[in-house]
Amino acid sequence: MFERNLTLLTDLYELTMMQGYFKEQDHDKVVVFDVFYRSNPCNNGYSIAAGLEQVIDYIKGLHFSYEAVDYLRGLHIFDEDFLHYLSGYHFSGDIYAIPEGSVIFPREPLIKVIAPIMEAQLIETALLNIINHQSLIATKTARVVYAASGGGIMEFGLRRAQGPDAGLYGARAAMIGGCVGTSNVLAGQLFDVPVMGTHAHSWIMSFPDEYHAFKAYANLYPDACTLLVDTYDTLKSGVPNAIRVFREMKESGIPLKNYGIRLDSGDLAYLSKKARKMLDEAGFPDAKIAASNDLDEYLIHDLKQQGAAIDVWGVGTHLITSKDCPSFGGVYKLAAMQDETGTFIPKIKLSENTEKITNPGNKTIFRIYDKESGKIRADLICFADEKFDESKDLLIFDPIETWKKTKLKGGTYTMREMLVPVFIRGECVYQSPTVMEIAEYCKKEKETLWDETKRLFYPHKVYVDLSDKLYAVKKQLLDKMSVNEE
Repeated sequence: MFERNLTLLTDLYELTMMQGYFKEQDHDKVVVFDVFYRSNPCNNGYSIAAGLEQVIDYIKGLHFSYEAVDYLRGLHIFDEDFLHYLSGYHFSGDIYAIPEGSVIFPREPLIKVIAPIMEAQLIETALLNIINHQSLIATKTARVVYAASGGGIMEFGLRRAQGPDAGLYGARAAMIGGCVGTSNVLAGQLFDVPVMGTHAHSWIMSFPDEYHAFKAYANLYPDACTLLVDTYDTLKSGVPNAIRVFREMKESGIPLKNYGIRLDSGDLAYLSKKARKMLDEAGFPDAKIAASNDLDEYLIHDLKQQGAAIDVWGVGTHLITSKDCPSFGGVYKLAAMQDETGTFIPKIKLSENTEKITNPGNKTIFRIYDKESGKIRADLICFADEKFDESKDLLIFDPIETWKKTKLKGGTYTMREMLVPVFIRGECVYQSPTVMEIAEYCKKEKETLWDETKRLFYPHKVYVDLSDKLYAVKKQLLDKMSVNEE
């Protein structure tokens, strides 16, 4: 998307470890790393994958420029033979990923990297930076969209985002998560998504009075005339002046389409109901009421419960920053290492915290759907070479609380492999859809969730299980490594 070199967008220890592998002559050893996360943000029942296109751009652009090598030389911690290696660096491995817009769940690999250990180590930081941010904003957006229950969500957060990149790629992720448009013009240009907006209070204040401000705006934009009505007095001045302008437009033969009012302060439930009544009685029942003012999914949910007559919601700060949950928590962990015969030897990370114990091996994910409803029953993590027969019974179980088991009768379920090839031997084999195509796919993905999983409060958990074979290997490694000798 941008012609900029992000190769040094990494933590220093990735490079110092790379030099260590280089010195130990381990740089050709092929490994498997998994990108995954441990819990859904905002206590949600699911998350949304986003950011893969930017990962692809990053991998394609990986190279150490002369300036980058000179900078690293100036740090006086890297030897010349290693710097010479970096000057010819390119990514030669394989990457598999869950497509953008997919519904995802904790502990399953979102991205799998199979590459020489030096190459796999370098890309850790940038992959996490890209995937963590966009997946967080896409997930937050999905919650906001759900709360609006059919009302359009406009992304209005650029001025409150943590910098230009967060505003730009946050807008992209918000569109994937379900927004109908963004105020971010650069995002509109780069990602070919709808841009939306009205006017500020300063527009009103720059005119002698509110009526003339509305009139001038209507003359300029008769096909997209949404008037901000709360500069002075919403019900006594703003809405009556808006009605006056709409009436004059109608009388002069200007078709009224894409028109309405925006509320940006006060009691939005009360004001919207009063404004709706005034607009209806004046003969403008199709005028839309938009609202903004520090909205999030909780406030939107409450306003809907109170019968607020709001059609479109402009959501800014709380969405673009995911204010109540500002990080996604994705991690990058070694899962397997090839031996001299080319066999992947599973690796596991132990922890006093059960949730931080990793799943070993070269893995893939199968999503299991109820055949009749098309809804998700569970996700199954297994070794990459495992096969399943949908005509046969399938027993799945919780890998932590193993007594929780479900037997799926053959013929009552379908399975779909979630990881798809993105890079093979360093060459990109995946064509990213457009943002709007990803958004449409995401909408369909959310329809595969049960209502109980989509609710904002205390959602039902979708189980992510391990295959018998993977569970047995994990248990064997845990038993082997947890023996303490006195």
